[in-house]
Formats: sequence, C-alpha cells, structure tokens
Amino acid sequence: MTRSTEHTTTPAACCDGSADRVPAAPRFWTVDEHRADVLAAVGPLPAIELGLLDAQGCRLEEDVVAAGDLPPFDNSSMDGYAVRTADTRGATDAYPSVLTVVGDIAAGAGELPKVGPGQAARIMTGAPVPLGAQAVAPVEWTDGGTGSGLAAAAMTAPVADEEVRVLRPVAEGAHIRRRGSDVAAGTTVLEAGTRLGPTQIGLLAAIGRATVKVRPRPRVVVLSTGSELVQPGEPVGPGQIADSNSFTLTAAAQEAGAVAYRVGAVPDDADRLRAVLEDQLGRADLIVTSGGVSVGAYDVVKEVFESYGGVDFRKLKMQPGKPQGFGRIGGAAGVPLLALPGNPVSAYISFELFVRPVIRTMLGAADVHRPVVRALCPSALRSPAGRRQFLRGRYAADGTVQPVGGADSHLVGALARANCLITVPEDVTELPAGSEVDVVLLDS
Repeated sequence: MTRSTEHTTTPAACCDGSADRVPAAPRFWTVDEHRADVLAAVGPLPAIELGLLDAQGCRLEEDVVAAGDLPPFDNSSMDGYAVRTADTRGATDAYPSVLTVVGDIAAGAGELPKVGPGQAARIMTGAPVPLGAQAVAPVEWTDGGTGSGLAAAAMTAPVADEEVRVLRPVAEGAHIRRRGSDVAAGTTVLEAGTRLGPTQIGLLAAIGRATVKVRPRPRVVVLSTGSELVQPGEPVGPGQIADSNSFTLTAAAQEAGAVAYRVGAVPDDADRLRAVLEDQLGRADLIVTSGGVSVGAYDVVKEVFESYGGVDFRKLKMQPGKPQGFGRIGGAAGVPLLALPGNPVSAYISFELFVRPVIRTMLGAADVHRPVVRALCPSALRSPAGRRQFLRGRYAADGTVQPVGGADSHLVGALARANCLITVPEDVTELPAGSEVDVVLLDS
C-alpha cells in the first residue's frame, strides 16, 4: 500500500540562519491514484465449496459438466394415455380408437406396464413412458374412460382392462419429453465465471449437484460514527440527526454483490469504537465506516484506526469526498478498511468510486467499475479549481444529462433522484451549456 507523505518535513532557514525542520505540505491524491492504490491491495477471495442456496450471487470457479441426461428418462408432458401411434390412426369423434387400459402410471412410478397393440396406459405429467408406447394422447383428446364424448379436465380413475376412446390421431413422439433432450450427459452446462442466479441454481439442482465451487460473496461490515447519530424511528433531539449512512452504504454493498452487515452508529468514544471493531473482525472481509476522517476536534476515528497501524488518512483532489482513509486492521494480512467521509452525499459517492470496485474485485467480477458514457449537458457547470467534481444528475435516453440539486454534500433528496454522476475534471472550472461530459451510470 502506498503511504501518504503528510508527515515528511523540509528544511527552512530560521531568522538566526540555522536550518530547522517544518512540516511539508500534505500530499493531495487524485481520484485515480487513490483508487488504484486501494485496488492494488485487494484481490478476489479464495474459492470455496458452498451449498446451492449459499452460492446464490457468487461466481463459479469451475466448469460444471452434467453427469447424466436431463430428463433422465422419456416422460410425459401431459396428463393422458400412453399409446401406439398405429392404434390412433384415423381416429375421429364419430369413429374413435377404442383401446384397453392396461394400467396407471404416476410420476415417480417404478414398475411400468407394457403397451401392446390395441392397448393404452393412463399416464400423469412427468411419469415415465412405458415400453411399447410411442406417444401420449392428451386426456382432452379422449373420453377419459367415461365411454362418451370428450373428457373433462380431470381424468377419471379407470381400473385395468377398462376402455378409453381416443378421438384424435396422435403423431409419434407427441407429448413425450425425450431423455437428454434438455441436457445430454457430458455437456458443460455452466462455465467458470458464471454468476449464479435463481435459474442457474435450479439447473445445478436438476443435474444433481448439491454443492459447487465458487468465489464467495465478500462479507462487508458497515458502521457509522458520531455521537450526534440516532436510529431512524427514535426521537431526534437538539443537535442530533438520523443515521442514514449505515443504511445507504449497507444497501449499496448488497447491491454490489456483498453479504452486508449493518452495525449502525457508534458514538465518539475510542474505547467503544475499538470494542465494536474487535467484535466485527471475525466476520468481515471488508470494513466500511463513515464519519470522523476530517480534522474535527472530537473525531476519534483516526486515533483508533491509526492505533492498529497500516491505516492511512488522505486528502483527495475531489468534491465531494476529499478526506478518505484506507488500510488494514491487523497487519498486512488483516481486514481491509475504507473510512469514508460522514456527509451523506460524500459517503455515497466515495462508496461508488472506491468501495464498490473493491467488492466487485473480491467477487472476481469482470465488471469492476460502473459504466461511463459521454452525454450532452444543456446546463452550464462550475467546479472548483484542482478538484474533480462529481455532480448528481439525471441521464436520459436521448443522451442528455441534467444536474439534480446543488453541489452540497448533505443533499440526500437530490441524491435519491439522481441516476448518474456528472464528472467535471480537475483542470476545468467552467463548462458552457451544451458541453459534453463524462457520466457515471449508477443504474447499470
């Protein structure tokens, strides 16, 4: 991890001519430098074997090959009668084919009757097709064993040697799901790198896989710091505000693919913060905090994090989100930690730029970063010199983008209406109306 140079010193001439040591100006990191430094310190989590439901949302670390055929046997796709096609040739309402019913076949049946000339077997959907049968006549094409007219939707319960009248000719193979017609044995059904959603989980179960080797979803612990924070639903006293950051960041971590644990607000108490961190380290692949990374007189976050060693606090050339913290708790092999600013907009934008790529990297995802597109902005834009500004915006299908709200970092109402971030480079202070800008899409 690249270290900050905030505490280096440079010589300066004193009034008596002696050389003295004074602190050097702190280094300001660019967004790209900080993000590259953060991502260089993390990598995909080791692959593990998980049960199917635990593997949902994870990416496969192996090609999955079907050991057997799917379906594993010829089976009926309809409730009806298993028949020989020759016996139904020319069948009509006036001149039905009258067949002897030699048995019933339910789904899961083991012993099956044999269908010979002039015979049929009553069969349920999903049941194995008996020897001798070449097709299935849907019950709607028969009298259902009633002896008169088309059958009702429900089949009657015939006994062996009863008759059924088939009123339509049935083509060979009709209404039969052939063995291996979905997946043949030896077929690669899912490739390594595939993200497992509900349908992929269902396929794995269908081919008989109980577990699968995957890149696990990172476990992300999210906590806010600040004695002024109260939980939503609780009374808000003088000088207090509701803790929104822990909810925003936990939801954002889940949306990025993580298993997120919201710890909530921790007051400005070093011992309490340290105790919470120690309690959470055992279940965290990544810790994300908000608040306490600026120069406030009562901020204890720096004090606690720096006591672990390996945590660096930086100033970035960006707005909002200038103060950032990054490092590990517990040495080089410890848990990565990203300390974000406390203002809600600053915290969320910092998450999108730095935390989300870390989560996606841990997942082994190919799409680590949000997509960036060029868009036409009908409004004039202003930005502070030397800062890359991220304005909240609404991107439209026609390729235009409009700012939403102002540039202040507390405007959560405007943030909730935004679907993108409008980027103004560090060396640009003004953009006239109609300029093209880079837009980070938040809904993709």
